[in-house]
Amino acid sequence: MANFEIPLTPTPQRFSITLSGVQYRLAVVWRNAEQGGWVLDIADLNGNPIIQGIPLVTGANLLEQYEYLGLGGVLWCQTTDNPDAVPTFENLGVGSHLYWWTAD
Repeated sequence: MANFEIPLTPTPQRFSITLSGVQYRLAVVWRNAEQGGWVLDIADLNGNPIIQGIPLVTGANLLEQYEYLGLGGVLWCQTTDNPDAVPTFENLGVGSHLYWWTAD
């Protein structure tokens, strides 16, 4: 599988990115609540929502339940020191990473 890291920083952010040849707008925000954490929204370039509120958890393909959308890859979150640790506010993009994997 081909893969690359989606560059993130430990701050709420919005940016455009090309995944499997398609351009998207991503938004990553921190939900400061009990059982909260980092969540991801995916939209098309015009800002039309495709998927909203994906929690950045570890150990699973974050897009598995959305395979019918045909996004063409696997979205995976992993923490360097402990692969099963959920990203914290301070370590997103530093110790916790978001990857896009394809079958290429």
